[in-house]
Amino acid sequence: MDQSTTVTCSLLAIDHTNFCYKVCSGCERTLPETDDQFSSICKFCNFNFSHSPPYKRLFRLLVSIATDKQVKTVVCFDRAARVLFGCSADEFFRFANRNPLAAVTAGQILEGEMIRITLTKPRNGNAQHLRVSSIVPLRSGFQPAIVTLREYYGQRAP
Repeated sequence: MDQSTTVTCSLLAIDHTNFCYKVCSGCERTLPETDDQFSSICKFCNFNFSHSPPYKRLFRLLVSIATDKQVKTVVCFDRAARVLFGCSADEFFRFANRNPLAAVTAGQILEGEMIRITLTKPRNGNAQHLRVSSIVPLRSGFQPAIVTLREYYGQRAP
């Protein structure tokens, strides 16, 4: 593959067990998921947390796709995942905490969607999956997952 490749594919499945991760609110460096003890200053960038949340969540989705030639698993990070979900990872995380099956249901809602994606090689040599750098839904009536989930669970946008 060259630097990037654009393909039309069908979304087969999303791994709903680990769809986001924590990053520093200032520098967006990855923070340990289990560490809820934060000092008032980020050890990476010296961001002062005293007047803002110490972290935010970003999407990291493992997605199975099918092209006309193959089935593969790719990783979809925050900017591209927001197209599918229609909200931030923090917002979806809070929604999923109120509605425990929301992540599973989001996967079911998005299953079968025809999308055009641009794939790039990972920058990290240890990474296993190609990265999705952009997503364009191809169905004219496409709605992000959060819209359908709010209707399904009878909740309005915050």
